Amino acid sequence: MTQKLLGVDLGGTQIRATLANSDGVMQSRVATLTLADEGPTAVIERIVTQIEAARGDQHIAAIGLGAPGPIDPYNGVVIVAPNLPGWHNIELRQILSRRFGVPVYIGNDANLAGLAEFRFGAGRGSNHMIYITVSTGIGGGVIINRRLLLGSRGMAAEIGHVTIDLTGELEGRCEIGTLEGLASGPNLAKRARRALANGAKSAVLEWVHGDIEAVSPRLLQEAAEQGDEFALDQYALTGRYLGVGITNLLHTFNPQRIVIGGSVWLYAGRYIEATMWETIRQRAQSPDFWNQLEIVSAALGDDVGLLGAVALAADELERAHG
Repeated sequence: MTQKLLGVDLGGTQIRATLANSDGVMQSRVATLTLADEGPTAVIERIVTQIEAARGDQHIAAIGLGAPGPIDPYNGVVIVAPNLPGWHNIELRQILSRRFGVPVYIGNDANLAGLAEFRFGAGRGSNHMIYITVSTGIGGGVIINRRLLLGSRGMAAEIGHVTIDLTGELEGRCEIGTLEGLASGPNLAKRARRALANGAKSAVLEWVHGDIEAVSPRLLQEAAEQGDEFALDQYALTGRYLGVGITNLLHTFNPQRIVIGGSVWLYAGRYIEATMWETIRQRAQSPDFWNQLEIVSAALGDDVGLLGAVALAADELERAHG
């Protein structure tokens, strides 16, 4: 029997909410601007308003909410939230459960996106899955034995912050050699701008009339689509970095499937995939780590945040009721 659930996606720009059933079928959706500069109290009131608007006159069994930044999911506390000024140790579960009288579950938005793909999207049918989003940043979620990995304080699976290269530090450069620092969209563009400043040639330079600082991930993607060798090389290098990161995850978690989403992968994954797989095959301890591995694209698109919140509520209710 499916239950009515309320999912909330709290972001720095928008607050979105949906009424859905435990199968992930959304029946309503609403959104409003976060207006984060007005502070936590005002934002929380907007969350309440969106929940009420999405719920309508329906009875809901639980509320799930995804928020950015470190979360204490065991106690429902937002420890700190990037792009949400003043959000420090906000006891959001307690506030919302008092307002609505139903169980409330809070989780990290990237973790919950992984849970959504596992339950409703490209991860269905697997038992051990890792989700990676490659976009402005890099984050993800890890599913082990069909359960979301949280860790002792609920802060596990910060995939983007795994260090994969110390070269910059060893050479005296202030460069963060994390997976996010090397393979996210803004850092891909930063690396490309540095290479162009050092004399590399690309059609992109003509498009920006020599203004190297104007080179963006979007322009690099357009150049790659036109066969620009410099842009293709930058994406190939991104693939190698991503391959190193994935190899570390294979050795640590031994998943059967990896689901990759995010804007960089969505628009440029075809330029990244070959060197990513080549690196995995080169660096894995044994072919047994990858010869049955599936790497697939995420399926839920912009709905992944909302459905992650719904998936959290559904999972926790199922766990509570055995």
